[in-house]
Amino acid sequence: MEYNFTFPLLLYCSVILVPILIFLFLKPNKRSLTKLPPSPPGWPVFGHMFQLGTLPYVTMAKMKAKYGPVIWLKNGQVNTMVIQSTNAAAEFYKYHDLSFPDRLIVDTLISHNFHKSSFVFAPHGPYWRMLRRLCISSFNSKIDGDSVQVRRKCVYDMLSWIGKEAETAMIEKRGIEILDFVSLANINVIGNILFSKDLVDPNSKTGRELFEAVTGYFRWAGEPNVSDSLSWLKPFDLQGLKRNMDKDLAKALKIVSGFVKERLEEKQEGEKKQKKDLLDMLLDFEGNGINEQEKLSEHTISVFLLEMFLAGAETTTSTIEWTMAELLNNPKTLMKAKHEILKVVGKNKRFEESDIDNVPFLQAIVKENLRLHPPGPLVLRKATKDTSFMGYDIPKTTHVLINLWAIGKDPENWSDPLSFKPERFLGSNIDYKGKYFEFVPFGSGCRLCPGLQLAHRLLHLHLGSLLHEFDWELEDSFPLDMSEKMGMTVRKLKPLRAIPTKSCF
Repeated sequence: MEYNFTFPLLLYCSVILVPILIFLFLKPNKRSLTKLPPSPPGWPVFGHMFQLGTLPYVTMAKMKAKYGPVIWLKNGQVNTMVIQSTNAAAEFYKYHDLSFPDRLIVDTLISHNFHKSSFVFAPHGPYWRMLRRLCISSFNSKIDGDSVQVRRKCVYDMLSWIGKEAETAMIEKRGIEILDFVSLANINVIGNILFSKDLVDPNSKTGRELFEAVTGYFRWAGEPNVSDSLSWLKPFDLQGLKRNMDKDLAKALKIVSGFVKERLEEKQEGEKKQKKDLLDMLLDFEGNGINEQEKLSEHTISVFLLEMFLAGAETTTSTIEWTMAELLNNPKTLMKAKHEILKVVGKNKRFEESDIDNVPFLQAIVKENLRLHPPGPLVLRKATKDTSFMGYDIPKTTHVLINLWAIGKDPENWSDPLSFKPERFLGSNIDYKGKYFEFVPFGSGCRLCPGLQLAHRLLHLHLGSLLHEFDWELEDSFPLDMSEKMGMTVRKLKPLRAIPTKSCF
């Protein structure tokens, strides 16, 4: 991964590393005692740190041709196994899932003790199972019934906001950033699951602050950090990532904890609700006191709720942006999708969740986009014990990267893999529920995304509504720049700007 070091810093590091280099060269080589996956040549001490570039999942995918579907990397002090084929992923998820159950915790996630209360990064155990149970229970209870109307309102508000902005944009002949409006709608959808209320609108100061803080979280947590590879550099925070995370995470936690305090005050005043949301469930939770907390602390609740924002809003928002970008780069596919929706929905109605099952081409578009642009291109796991994997001896604490980006573009499974061709999914039984290992954008096994059903509804509802309500054209020249930037999710390097006009029918 690329790091921008100045010459003095490199000189300083070189002086420090001289005794370490001598020690390592004199130290017995444990690698000779075990069979590890093939590995490209690396530097002493640094290993492959500086060879992976700014888009490591792309660089690693190119290594497959020479080194095979399972490779071994050394990122500073960190042993890393990379899985890059369907067969290797199937072997991992079917037979070794519980040998690698834990997530990697990067240095920036230690900010504000986030990692200690986290559900996403919690070790596989009683605490993780308890929070997962609460999460699934809450999300599943919000799939049907009144929740359908809530999601409809959030999306209708988004269409209204875009419609107002489109009037000005058309006069000024400029585009709008689709990401902004979809993000606000998703924050409100998640806000209703967590707090039973909308949280933001385009003019909301709190909404803008929360959006910026969440964006910062994903950037600082996902940016390659030298401290994660060379732990003795952690106190120096050479890239300033920990300081930046401290600032943005403090903002986000302050906003979320404000909602928690407000609910606590309501409960103290004796206010009762007819239906419980996730915050009620967390506040009312009573564990067994043995392998579960008797009550959840306010900090734990705030972190958990923030993670629901992070996972629910960010991944859906970035996926919609990528899908719209692919469609605008493929006008014939865009028109085919609009015609399908028009045929199913009609001229004087809006797209509804009940229409999803009747638009197979739209479903194929969502799948094809997730194949090309998985929200998280690398699934990160860690070995909790020594494991034999596909004939290799994998030591305990080894980091594992499952390269979903590479698997989704593997020519052994996909014809013309770099092209956007939704038709490949028509008539196919392949889905993204974690059973087809050539296509697992939401993960698989014990860490399968608990919000998968909700994400499925939201992706199609957003996309179907945007296509049915508006005609779209690019603000910039055709074809659109599809360059990527990496964080915890992969976004477009340049945010998508497009010009909406009310659909002509």
